[in-house]
Amino acid sequence: MANAQKTPRALIEGRAALIVIDIQASTFIDDSAVRSIDNMPGYKDRMLRARTAIDAARAADVPVIFVQEVHHPSMVDFGRELDGDEDVHCLEDNPATALAVAEMDVRPDDYIVRKRRYSAFFGTDFEILLKGLKVDTLLLVGGLTDVCVHYTFVDAHQHDYFCRVIEDCVAGSSLPAHDSALRAMEYLQTGARRSLDEVVSTLAAQNG
Repeated sequence: MANAQKTPRALIEGRAALIVIDIQASTFIDDSAVRSIDNMPGYKDRMLRARTAIDAARAADVPVIFVQEVHHPSMVDFGRELDGDEDVHCLEDNPATALAVAEMDVRPDDYIVRKRRYSAFFGTDFEILLKGLKVDTLLLVGGLTDVCVHYTFVDAHQHDYFCRVIEDCVAGSSLPAHDSALRAMEYLQTGARRSLDEVVSTLAAQNG
């Protein structure tokens, strides 16, 4: 390993927030064989598992921030996003774009950040919210591991946040892409990959 001097880090350094990335209604109401965005096997189950992390965060008084991808019906804000494998998705006037309110227990007073690009930091007030909440560590769940989770993680890393991805509660466009993204995030911050069980245990101990 190249960096022999790295400092071991706790799962949570300072104050944490749980970041729920793009867990939207489409995951639970769209059973199409061909989707506008590819999902790896078990995608829906992994998103449902995020609810356990949300409940644990609420019990520990850790802020929960829901991130929602939305696009104008005119598609004026897609930019280069449709140049790759993804088709048109997350239009504002489509009910499938709504947050998965029932499945994730989204509440009226929850924090919601709407974005028009992959990273939650790009063109949003996400960092203003994090600074206001005095957050040091981001706990990430949601999808896609290789797209919005990865790019949010990278931007958070470059803004000097501690980043932890709960690998049971994220899913990618394919299993190889999911695995590669997790390895890439672990490369940036040793200990970034964490299990749901250890995060729940840490939150419970912090609450106790």
